[in-house]
Amino acid sequence: MTGEKDLSPRRHFLARMMSMSGLAAMGLMASPSVLLAAQSVKVKSVRMSETSEVTRVVFDLSGPVEHSLFALHNPERVVIDLKGAYNAKTFKVHTSTTKSVRSIRHAQRNLGDLRMVLDLGEKLTARSFLLKPGKGSGYRLVVDLLRSGQKADTRPVITAKEATNRKRDVIVAIDAGHGGRDPGAVGKRGTREKDIVLKVARKLEREVRRQKGMKPIMIRNSDVFMPLRDRIRKARTHKADLFISIHADASNDRRVGGSSVYVLSSNGATSELARFMAKRENEADLVGGVQLGDMDEQLASVLLELSQDHTIEESLDFADDVLANLKSITKLRSRRVEQAGFAVLKSPDIPSVLVETAFISNPQEEKRLRTNAYQEKIAKALMKGVRDYFKDNAPADSLLATLQTKHLG
Repeated sequence: MTGEKDLSPRRHFLARMMSMSGLAAMGLMASPSVLLAAQSVKVKSVRMSETSEVTRVVFDLSGPVEHSLFALHNPERVVIDLKGAYNAKTFKVHTSTTKSVRSIRHAQRNLGDLRMVLDLGEKLTARSFLLKPGKGSGYRLVVDLLRSGQKADTRPVITAKEATNRKRDVIVAIDAGHGGRDPGAVGKRGTREKDIVLKVARKLEREVRRQKGMKPIMIRNSDVFMPLRDRIRKARTHKADLFISIHADASNDRRVGGSSVYVLSSNGATSELARFMAKRENEADLVGGVQLGDMDEQLASVLLELSQDHTIEESLDFADDVLANLKSITKLRSRRVEQAGFAVLKSPDIPSVLVETAFISNPQEEKRLRTNAYQEKIAKALMKGVRDYFKDNAPADSLLATLQTKHLG
């Protein structure tokens, strides 16, 4: 019997997708009573995708739900009980049967709970987690079905013996904005944004390098111009787990100041999805090596949308951690994470944030930005944000996850 695990989702599942099952409706269940509907969480639809390693089943919900999960054998099944839930009248199963999941059955039980049964074609290990609403998406219950020898892209419970060998460093991509012929914003004293942010980036690189289990990748380490999409491409080439772009803001009003943190907006994500779909025939590596050119357009679109939605949710978590630590050293321009369509944030499979460290157009902030001490403070605050994020989101195959598990144990 496998109990429910409250495991943090990781973006690597979607990044490793190499194939995906077709989509087809499988039919509807009769709806429950009006009284039940008024008091319960609706299960609106079910989606499924599959790779050689993992089959992922996603239940779209109207709200948060308590659930339990266990396995039955001979024949192989996974049972998910959803407390106080029911299938909506418009409930659909957006998937077809696969080698792993031959059918999905559901029924009301205990006058208020919903039982979902996944009939399996092979013995699999199940893990589950609940995703909170993101831009353009509501609550989702995710069930990952792993084949023998595979580990979920989450934080599993591991023994000391299991945690000894072949663990990788997490990769933090550090992007100093602008560069070369693009100076960025320029302060009253002639301070150029490209110079300041490179200094902060190098300090952050040193901080990351000092952390056991982490490895920094500098997107640019000299005064060179680099197109925005080349920055994303370099981070993905190095299989980055996080991407942080460092900038210094500017305004026509010199009184404006403070730090802010951005992630990709829903509009930016939508436009990027359209761009990916338009180019997919010519792109060799859109999402972690997935070849989309031969896929049906609907399948490719679903795959990219799932990846991008999940990445934005992870980016928001990371941004919250960064913003909280910046607050301890400087005033904030915005006390919440902002969302915008910055091109450099548009990787579909790397949690990414853009940090406006201060306003270089503000004379007082320009003065601080020029000092080594303030640059160090910013770098250390960003480093704390990175550490805080990985406390809950270290990839299962990383040395960092192993170290954290040993520490907690």
